[in-house]
Amino acid sequence: MACSLLWQVTSHLRNAAVTQTANEFTKARRASLIAAIFMMATSAIGPGFLTQTATFTATLGAAFAFGILASILIDFVVQLNVWRIVTLTRMRAADLANAAIPGSGYLLAVLVIFGGLVFSLGNIAGAGLGLNALTGLDPKWGGALSALIAIAIFSSHRAGIAMDRIMMVLGTLKVCLILFAAFASHPPLGEALRQTILPDMVDFAAITTIVGGTVGGYITYAGAHRLLDRGTVGVENIDVVSKAALTGIL
Repeated sequence: MACSLLWQVTSHLRNAAVTQTANEFTKARRASLIAAIFMMATSAIGPGFLTQTATFTATLGAAFAFGILASILIDFVVQLNVWRIVTLTRMRAADLANAAIPGSGYLLAVLVIFGGLVFSLGNIAGAGLGLNALTGLDPKWGGALSALIAIAIFSSHRAGIAMDRIMMVLGTLKVCLILFAAFASHPPLGEALRQTILPDMVDFAAITTIVGGTVGGYITYAGAHRLLDRGTVGVENIDVVSKAALTGIL
């Protein structure tokens, strides 16, 4: 009887441990997916993107709605392919490029690093201007403070978890502010909807610029590599990766 009781207790503990491990894995995967979505989405609507869209809206008016629709469709194709290929092969983009064309991965890495540097400078400047508008703080000090906060996050020994959580909080705040601005500005929704389908003019330069600002450079790779870092890879995760890629665009 004692042996039977001991076996039952051991079996119960083993099952509980397996259940807990499965739950932890599910939570970790969900967190990594959400973080990847927010990383891509918030990177895509940085200072450069906002400046570009403001400029094209002023010059094209409601006809710019067609450019936005076209860029979204292109974004779907690009991001879905990149995220699925990276997570299925379990290889980073530079390694994939080297496997396809020897040496091209190094060129890709250099281009992404340079583009990321330029974008990061713009993001720091944008953060400085944002803090200036919010608190009156000098933009230089605001940019320096933002850079120090980012350095502190990435220097943490728990940087992965910290980045996931901060991405969710700040990403949600950013999306809410953008939605507020969209409704508060009272855009001509009817005219924009019509010109989304039947535009008065089509500006391919605007479409190319918006595509480059949303899924160009490091933005698409950042989300895919975040999933790679958290182990959300392989055929078994292809459905959730695809869903995350599409959700990030939307």
